[in-house]
Amino acid sequence: MPRPSSIERLAALDARLVAAARGIRLLDAISWPARVQQDFLARWRRGEARLPAVAYPEQDFADVRRELGAVATAADPAHPLGAYLRSTAESWRVATCLLEALGTPAVTAHAVQLYGRPGDLLPGGDESNLDAARHFLEIADELDGALPVDEAEYCIPAAELRDEMQAALDRFFVGHTIRVELDPDLIAKAAAGPTRVRLRSGAAFTEYDRRQLLEHEAFVHSLTAINGGRQPWIRSLARAAPRATATQEGLAVFAEQISGAIDINRFKRISLRVLAIEMALGGADFIEVFRFFLDAGQTEADSFASAQRIFRGAPTTGGSAFTKDTVYLHGLLSVHTFFRWALHHRRLRETRLIFAGKFALQDVLALAPMFDDGSLAEPLYIPPWAQRANGLAGMLAFSLFANRIRLNQVDADDLMPERRGRPPAA
Repeated sequence: MPRPSSIERLAALDARLVAAARGIRLLDAISWPARVQQDFLARWRRGEARLPAVAYPEQDFADVRRELGAVATAADPAHPLGAYLRSTAESWRVATCLLEALGTPAVTAHAVQLYGRPGDLLPGGDESNLDAARHFLEIADELDGALPVDEAEYCIPAAELRDEMQAALDRFFVGHTIRVELDPDLIAKAAAGPTRVRLRSGAAFTEYDRRQLLEHEAFVHSLTAINGGRQPWIRSLARAAPRATATQEGLAVFAEQISGAIDINRFKRISLRVLAIEMALGGADFIEVFRFFLDAGQTEADSFASAQRIFRGAPTTGGSAFTKDTVYLHGLLSVHTFFRWALHHRRLRETRLIFAGKFALQDVLALAPMFDDGSLAEPLYIPPWAQRANGLAGMLAFSLFANRIRLNQVDADDLMPERRGRPPAA
């Protein structure tokens, strides 16, 4: 019998990885029942607020960890796909430790290992996630009241948005079906997978929400899941491992930005979550974080939803947090840097390969040669904004040069050269 090829051996290990990770449902396990929100807000309105009490199931992943360890040990770290399997197996291992620690302060250390913390530095500089969050909040506060109310304030019922999104997805994903469904138990406004997008049935959506959900949920999260599921050998790319979360969420927010589907209020929401995580790690309890979101202008329902994101899986008494929401700003700025880097180094091909599955940024660079020999398949679907290569290159080229301009060295006279006796540029 002929000896299996290297890719066949790696594919067998990948299949074992997929099987081992199948029962690790991290976000499902830490989500709160809708009744917790109802009970809390009812008590809050009566002036009887108390910390939410959430019971988490006890879980034992010892057998899963042994299998993940065996996969990691058998994978050749000198092979790019072997290194990918080892790193991915390790991140799933940490996720099992987090799940076994639900409801205890130990959740925080595991969450930080997977997602980082607010004070982590951004790539290529001395700025942190906290610095970025404070920057966006400062801008949002300065613009508060100065921006006109426009069509973005129009409220779209969930059922209407479901029908519109379904039609858009049917037109785009030719050959694949993604169902758009209403979910009364969903606390977040939306969630996406390879076969369906769920919308919270009781929510009302704005025009910006409509565009954000298409770009973020459908044209990144669902799209990369479908493309990953088409990989001929490495099927684990259909599901985002925890180590890929920052890239996947960052890519999704980048898609909002580059397609014009993001607004300053969206930046404010994700920035507030970064500060709220820092508050919780510093000792703030659920009620204090809830009040923080209220004071920032969110509704009671939205403030609860924002606060529960911070305390999912963690004690609500303060000092602990589920830090996943740090990845939105960190991931966005990392992905933006990656796209600029790719243009600078004439490697625009990688800006398309990133959609071939649920990659972390380092995977895209390390695994690019695997697309040439057929070990990995190029993406079937590309988001509309990424299909326009010339437009993407133009935006990135402008961004590369514009970032050389230091605004703290610019005054009004620099913007009006005629005041200096020079004719304005044609």
